[in-house]
Amino acid sequence: MARLAGPALVVLFSLSQAFRDVYFSDTFQGVDFFAVLLLASGLSTVIFAVVTLLRVPGDFARLAREWRTVLGMNLTTAGAWPFYFYALTHLEPSIVNTLHSGIAPLAVVVLGAFGLQIAKPRPIGRTEALCYGGIAASLAALWWVVLSGRSGLAQGGLGTVLPALAVLLISGTSITTSQLFSKRLNDRGISSAAVTAVRYLFLVVMGVGVEAARGGMHGVGGPGQLAVLAVAATALMVLPIYILQLGIARTAPLTAQVIRTLGPVFVFALEQLDQRIAYSGPVLAGIVAYSLFAIGANAAHGWRSDARAGRVAVQPEPARPRPS
Repeated sequence: MARLAGPALVVLFSLSQAFRDVYFSDTFQGVDFFAVLLLASGLSTVIFAVVTLLRVPGDFARLAREWRTVLGMNLTTAGAWPFYFYALTHLEPSIVNTLHSGIAPLAVVVLGAFGLQIAKPRPIGRTEALCYGGIAASLAALWWVVLSGRSGLAQGGLGTVLPALAVLLISGTSITTSQLFSKRLNDRGISSAAVTAVRYLFLVVMGVGVEAARGGMHGVGGPGQLAVLAVAATALMVLPIYILQLGIARTAPLTAQVIRTLGPVFVFALEQLDQRIAYSGPVLAGIVAYSLFAIGANAAHGWRSDARAGRVAVQPEPARPRPS
């Protein structure tokens, strides 16, 4: 049972993200998504700051020395979530999740091609590259599904859906870059709790500014609805961060990546309970194609990594000179 705990936590994280997207997609029809962002980012900052103070208070001093990386992480995080939630307001949740997730590995490849390697670069094999091509093709197919009116959600005109599709390119690239910045901090020995405590500071400032300009939490009906949104933000956005950290620490990297790749499938299944969204075969086909190609890319990378590790392990020691 202990071996299954890690994968189970990763599955729980993926399911929570499916609930997040479907729940907030409906909520954003009446509530400003900046109100939710303010709640989620504020709660994350407070909760993980307290955890850091109790467990590794010295990490705050280390973060101060890494202020450039912290700044880059904050800017890219703040550039990801507003665009993601904007798209979630106008598009089918499973499509938003897939396009946002799918751009992540492509962004790493493109950034590396331009020499922008925030984390340690890694070689890409032929099979992995072919799978990335398949990911790009499946994302393009989902664009076609939306623009041709074949998704399961009644959409606005081209002036609404085209910007929503376009900003997902920004959100996916931004969150990927943000994760690379956070990985750099982790690699330098700073705890995940400390990184999370300072990751959303710009989002908090942005949320306060937007809601203040609009005269309050726009669309929130009163203390009761605010409490519901706070609970939802904690359960669907704050706690899953910690659950994922626990799951990844107890799961083989390839297994964790494969489970997370199935996230859009979970979203598609759950959104069938939303009366606003009808079943769409083209959407399901695009999501399944993306998941298969993403699993293939992760598997190919895992095999190459194992093969390189094996070659290093069996490499003979250099001959030592005999004493004269």
